[in-house]
Amino acid sequence: MSAPEEAAPAEDGSAYDRLGVFGLLLGMFLAMLDGTIVGTALPTIVGDLGGVKELSWVVTSYLLAAAVTTPLWGKLGDLAGRKGAFMASIGVFLAGSALSGMSGSMAELIAFRAVQGLGAGGLMVGAMAIIGELVPPREGARLQSMIGVIVPVAFVGGPLLGGLLTDHLDWRWTFYVNLPVGGIALLVVATRVRLAARRVRARIDLTGAALLTGGIVALTLLGSWGGVRYGWTSPQIIGLAVAAAVALALFVPVERRAAEPIVPPRLFASRNFALAQVLSFLAGAVMLGLMTYLPQYMQVVRGASPAGGGMLLLPLMFGMLTAQLGTGRIVGKTGRYRWFPVLGGALAAAGSLVMLPLGTHTPTPVASALTALVGVGIGLLTQSTMLITMYGADPRDMGAASGTVNLMRTLGGSLGVALLGAIYASRLDGPVNLTPAQVNALPEAARDTVRDAVSSGLHGVVIGSAVVALLAFAVAWLVRQETLRGDTPDAGTEGEDNGTEGEDAAEPAHL
Repeated sequence: MSAPEEAAPAEDGSAYDRLGVFGLLLGMFLAMLDGTIVGTALPTIVGDLGGVKELSWVVTSYLLAAAVTTPLWGKLGDLAGRKGAFMASIGVFLAGSALSGMSGSMAELIAFRAVQGLGAGGLMVGAMAIIGELVPPREGARLQSMIGVIVPVAFVGGPLLGGLLTDHLDWRWTFYVNLPVGGIALLVVATRVRLAARRVRARIDLTGAALLTGGIVALTLLGSWGGVRYGWTSPQIIGLAVAAAVALALFVPVERRAAEPIVPPRLFASRNFALAQVLSFLAGAVMLGLMTYLPQYMQVVRGASPAGGGMLLLPLMFGMLTAQLGTGRIVGKTGRYRWFPVLGGALAAAGSLVMLPLGTHTPTPVASALTALVGVGIGLLTQSTMLITMYGADPRDMGAASGTVNLMRTLGGSLGVALLGAIYASRLDGPVNLTPAQVNALPEAARDTVRDAVSSGLHGVVIGSAVVALLAFAVAWLVRQETLRGDTPDAGTEGEDNGTEGEDAAEPAHL
């Protein structure tokens, strides 16, 4: 699949090329940015191509394709070479970007967005697996904090950049902008990333891949259609629920028997690894749920423009950024991580609840500032679960491990948006199917009715987010402190309260 890769770096990590790592980070940034950059361009796209009923699938097709291919790219990298697999995923992503920009109809755009997603599935998992192989745990913890910076920048910067490109150039440039950036990433990775040669003879687990894909597709459709297109007790929704349950139930025994499973069951032998996947799922639900519905409040109730609404979420972004940087630095320096997910769950729950007073009369600066606390909690959760995952797996399974954690976060986000969206819709009472500009043009009484309805919907979302965050808080208490791979346990670490006794405390560390 890929050409023989160059000599491995020294075990202490001193030989890894920082410019090469920059190319990897650039590839990751492309994947995350493209999940958000199209949002502000969608009204213009619909006006140009038509097909307002298919609007949501421009986003859904991308996320779905990325989710189902993430573990496949991870396993392909483990078997055939991570550098080659990563570069191939960039190529597929750029091809999809170019085709999306040339779309002449909504059907074409949805199909080409799916092609983009096929490549995007390998960008995150490939970059993180290569970083995990190149960089030793202590340095890797610090580097993971830099990766954490990319997430909030992409979430907030994507809509801003998409709006600017649409206003000053054309909506097609929200796709074309990927081409030069991706070209730079390809060049840098090809010339500066050096890995040990990898020759593993094995087959991709096609049966497992088909079952996983079927289960994820059914779950995604269930979340997208349930309570919106079809009633929750309709034959269509019940059928999707049964299909998802059967596919995922069969996936487990198939993976146990497969010679090279997509998601190796042996990874879940580590309690910390299994718990990290649950936490990643819950963190994704809180993060994407709030980031989807907070802009509705900022634009409709507070009267902000799309770009201004993004600016009002800067406290949330910087809360995430600060927590991720701090977590990476502290774990890199001390090797201790147990309390970060516990604190993250607590702050995410508290941060969700402090937004309950948001209403039509809340001052805009106050509304913006109140998002900071939940950002800190989300940052602590996402960063700590990523570190536990990456350094809780054997180096040979690094691609599968990183693919699993990203898959869980994507699934959590997709289902979180759907379920919180159902809560949001159930609490609306009024003519809310209006753009922010149309709301501002209404008479004062009608405008207040719409704003009250949106505020009520947001209250349901933040209560739901708090419940999910409290569940993460409870699960995080089960995480135990273990020694980072490559470190020598010291007295301080051994003496720390791990929340375990007897045999459990004496088990060999996996992280």
